[in-house]
Amino acid sequence: MSKTLRLILGDQLNTQHSWFSKKDDDTCYVLMEVMQEQEYLLHHHVQKILAFFAAMRNFAHQLKQAGHKVIYIKLDDKDNQQHFDKNINLLIKEHQITRFEYQLPDEYRLDEQLKAFCNKLKIDWGVADTEHFLTARNDIRDFFGNRKSYLMESFYRHMRNKLGILMDGDGPLNGKWNFDHDNRKRYDGKVPLKQPLIFSHDVTELKTMIDKMGVRYFGRVEAGNLGWPLSRKEALELLTYFCEELLPNFGTYEDAMLQDHISLFHSRMSFAQNVKMVSPAEIVDAVLKAWNKNKTTISLAQVEGYIRQIIGWREFMRGVYWAKMPEYAEKNFFNHKNQLPKWYWDGETKMNCLNKCINQSLDNAWAHHIQRLMVIGNFALLIGADPDEVDQWYLGIYIDAIQWVEITNTRGMSQFADGGIIGSKPYVASAAYINKMSDYCKHCHYDYKKKHGEKACPYNSLYWNFFDRNRKQLENNPRISMMYRMLEKFNKQELEATLKQAEQYLADLDKL
Repeated sequence: MSKTLRLILGDQLNTQHSWFSKKDDDTCYVLMEVMQEQEYLLHHHVQKILAFFAAMRNFAHQLKQAGHKVIYIKLDDKDNQQHFDKNINLLIKEHQITRFEYQLPDEYRLDEQLKAFCNKLKIDWGVADTEHFLTARNDIRDFFGNRKSYLMESFYRHMRNKLGILMDGDGPLNGKWNFDHDNRKRYDGKVPLKQPLIFSHDVTELKTMIDKMGVRYFGRVEAGNLGWPLSRKEALELLTYFCEELLPNFGTYEDAMLQDHISLFHSRMSFAQNVKMVSPAEIVDAVLKAWNKNKTTISLAQVEGYIRQIIGWREFMRGVYWAKMPEYAEKNFFNHKNQLPKWYWDGETKMNCLNKCINQSLDNAWAHHIQRLMVIGNFALLIGADPDEVDQWYLGIYIDAIQWVEITNTRGMSQFADGGIIGSKPYVASAAYINKMSDYCKHCHYDYKKKHGEKACPYNSLYWNFFDRNRKQLENNPRISMMYRMLEKFNKQELEATLKQAEQYLADLDKL
């Protein structure tokens, strides 16, 4: 009699997978908490570790309740070998397994590890798709062919056509592919803010366990209470809450930032989605249903802005990852080598925007895309931070960060370390942008209007320093040629004072 062992990774918590469509006494599922996954990175956010473990344990419980055979290996189990390969080998021997199966991992390192492991097995083995994404791994590579850069907009339009979403025949509904002109406004108080839906999970015992095991981490978890969805049921509750309460204003304010509200109208679905509790198809379907039901309160612009993130950006980033790894992880277009300031780890900086965004990340393991890109990532790029360290920081701190989505966003979109594969220009900005999109500057130690002098905002001098020092790489880029024309028009003394201010700040970043 054949006995099959199926591995489920911590980001494969998909109860809708065809694996679970029928019960089989000769098939056993295994989930495992292993130090291997705690130690490949310097350290993860404590909430990220706790959320993954708690969600995995809940998933295993749900499988058992549904009648499936499940082995769950806890981090502190005495027989835990703390490594996928070693635990699987032990289980194969103990349970006389004759076939091993796994779902395609979404991280390159695990994909390589499991392929190498299986090639050494003396029993049958097989691989299944995760049945989650809207595209296959190689779709992006096939779509763009040998082009040096990939344009997300053309891929997004392709996806709209392919899936028949917001289409009118062969063209976009209402004649527009993109509603960015209507969206991405500063929060103006015209509509009331909604509090995010926060769950309540006591993870005190889990926290005690990871401390006992010596797991390295950073960040904070208040009183052992975890607010993230840990089951499909909760993920669907969060999706419903977004569609009913937040979607009507999502697009309008999707780029806005407030120091006293962490998420404005964002869904905060990314963790649930990235561990596959809920699929992108389900999310898109829910958003479209909410819009069709409430077109008087939900505009097409809100819906398009959100769907673009799901079927466009998310699938695009995954496709770039599989098209360009492993070389992508080594790219450093500007040859940046500087270390991140120490306050990236504790939030203790006098720059209010960074203080608020980093502390929010430390407190919640989450920040929205503009906080990540245009405040935290922007500063890292302006100071010439080593993209290796930037990747490690982002991969560690955010609850939704899995390498396939993290590295393409940070090394590509945020740091331009890929030289333009993903973005056609570096995403840098001075204090003017941050002031335009937030209320951070009015509460800051620094003056957002000043380029140099006492309390001059560091973003301003660092912004011009960035363009000045990277002239050779960037001056022929048509999307930023205007910046070099502006540099040429600078008064000589003003430019010298601005660049001198930048050098002073760069020399003592920890004190900013």
